[in-house]
Amino acid sequence: MNQPAILSTQALPVMEHFYTIQGEGFHQGRAAYFVRLGGCDVGCVWCDVKDSWDANTHPKMSVAEIAATIIENTPSHSTTAAKALVVITGGEPLMHDLTELTNALQLRGFETNIETSGAHPLSGSWNWICLSPKKFKAPIPEVVPFANELKVVIFNQSDFKWAEEYAAKVLPNCKLYLQPEWDKASVVTPLIIEYIKQHPRWELSLQIHKYINVP
Repeated sequence: MNQPAILSTQALPVMEHFYTIQGEGFHQGRAAYFVRLGGCDVGCVWCDVKDSWDANTHPKMSVAEIAATIIENTPSHSTTAAKALVVITGGEPLMHDLTELTNALQLRGFETNIETSGAHPLSGSWNWICLSPKKFKAPIPEVVPFANELKVVIFNQSDFKWAEEYAAKVLPNCKLYLQPEWDKASVVTPLIIEYIKQHPRWELSLQIHKYINVP
């Protein structure tokens, strides 16, 4: 099937990209193509991809190159009702204008999903927005109402209060997830389980990709 040409000169710093399954949150278990963009000024002390922080250390790919790579490395979806999922993550992807990239992907039938701290203005056209607010640099207020999914990483007991602060700000139909910080999972997971039992509107998100050793 011939694809429409992409009229864009924009290039984005790409740390890595790969086809795998989504390991956490609402889309857990779905096949997904991940594009991890370089650049982040949030500075989470427990970040597991600190190599992504400096955008200048990663090669730039044009929007056309990114879209072509995704098409080449995912099964054909033109004859099925289900759309392939593309997850744009980082770093902090909203440090970049993602309008042209998401338009190109949606024009080709892909479903667009962003994982963001919300610390920068929202750009792009999204089928699903995962907001993961961080204390190190809080979301800007105008991003919060657009969240389809609120995913809060629990590092210590005080993070439950932080989670509730943002649960009160998102729209009522937003899905709510608590996720243990990986290096403290053995300590905080039991706390999360007990918290969810007492506050059942929350659900547990586990990074299952790390348990089954896929990217």
